[in-house]
Amino acid sequence: MITQEQQKEIQQKFRDRMDEDQLLNCMRCGFCLPSCPTYIESGFKESHSPRGRIALMKAVVDGVIEPDEDVERSLDLCLGCRACEAVCPPGVQYGHLLEEARDIIQQSKKKKQSLPVKVIRKAVFEELFPHQNRMRALTGLIGFYQRSGLQKAAHATGALKLLPKNLSSMEKVLPNIPKWKEMKQRPEHLMPKAEVKKRVAFFTGCLMDTMFMETNDATMKLLQLAGCEIVIPQDQVCCGALHGHGGEKEMAKDLARRNIKAFEDLHADYIITNAGGCGAYLIDYGHLLKDDPEWAERAAAFSSKIKDISAILVELGFHKRKLSLPEQVVTYQDSCHLRNVMKTSSAPRLLLDAIENVEFREMKEADHCCGSAGIYNIVESEMSMQILDHKMEHAKATHATTIVTANPGCLLQMKLGIERAGLSGKVRAVHIADLLIEAIGEKVPV
Repeated sequence: MITQEQQKEIQQKFRDRMDEDQLLNCMRCGFCLPSCPTYIESGFKESHSPRGRIALMKAVVDGVIEPDEDVERSLDLCLGCRACEAVCPPGVQYGHLLEEARDIIQQSKKKKQSLPVKVIRKAVFEELFPHQNRMRALTGLIGFYQRSGLQKAAHATGALKLLPKNLSSMEKVLPNIPKWKEMKQRPEHLMPKAEVKKRVAFFTGCLMDTMFMETNDATMKLLQLAGCEIVIPQDQVCCGALHGHGGEKEMAKDLARRNIKAFEDLHADYIITNAGGCGAYLIDYGHLLKDDPEWAERAAAFSSKIKDISAILVELGFHKRKLSLPEQVVTYQDSCHLRNVMKTSSAPRLLLDAIENVEFREMKEADHCCGSAGIYNIVESEMSMQILDHKMEHAKATHATTIVTANPGCLLQMKLGIERAGLSGKVRAVHIADLLIEAIGEKVPV
């Protein structure tokens, strides 16, 4: 609950920190409405649209309304997919407004939050994600649970029924976690397996280099085959997206500075990512640190080098190689941030369309969010599952046996969708890097 004292503090910070030019740039035209999942799924509720949320932010700045629980709820329910930005005629940077508003509210409420909330937020934002060794330890425990027989026992005894339905379903779709020792033994420098065309740095990510380590290995193998020398700085950290989206902007800035420092002297042509959510936040470092005189220029230089794995593969002509798979129908679910922030949508489709024996079928509203959105599918389960079930209706209409995506959260969400739709064993979800490794006939690890 937001107290009157907190409301006054929030209102003043809205006046001081919100970009009024961006708020005024919204023409209320409504072009954003058809692209907003929460507006559609809420029954066309104006306060759950980008236009409506901007109006609420502006009303708080102007003192027309109090920043109460209804305002906070509207902002919390937003997926942050930024699809509205792609269709906005004046180019309102809605995502930046949303992050700023969430940070103001969170920091103003922080002192009076309950002890359990403080402990959980501190554990996640400060003690876990910024420390890759702790991420390895946590995911290593999940791996032990999978390999030790505990998982089989949990399924056999029905213990998972004690969990909320979506969490028990998520447990079923987790990838096989590598051993802790394997997660520790990561490469730092790799030479290409062809003529050197580019020198690239690889952003490994926190979850991608633990829970999805095989996909990272596939990504590096693809880069090698495409002619890339790869450097992988060991002092890189979490991209900070979870912090920035969760109202912990100062922590996100600290992580950004650490990553910039880790990558800036590597003389790389590009910094490659294979997770749309991470890539979008990395490419936004220039905005995140624009008011920091020491880091603004360095952040802009860093952001200018960010490129998705699919984009560099197309640039280097990988789609012209012999790619082949057993006959199948494939569809593609866009990563919102890869499409809307990194502006990468044609490259993945070009790669998929180049695979022999594969019929690529475009999914209706493939550019609409799947409902994953970081931890949104956990904290806003009802809305997330509503969005996912509609997404699966479109996926089923393609009759695809393979659903491809380019972000770990989207991948797990689509696997969950397959489970919920009763399609397990008939349809699979796969990261594009893993599918391309299959298509080239190569094996990982590197």
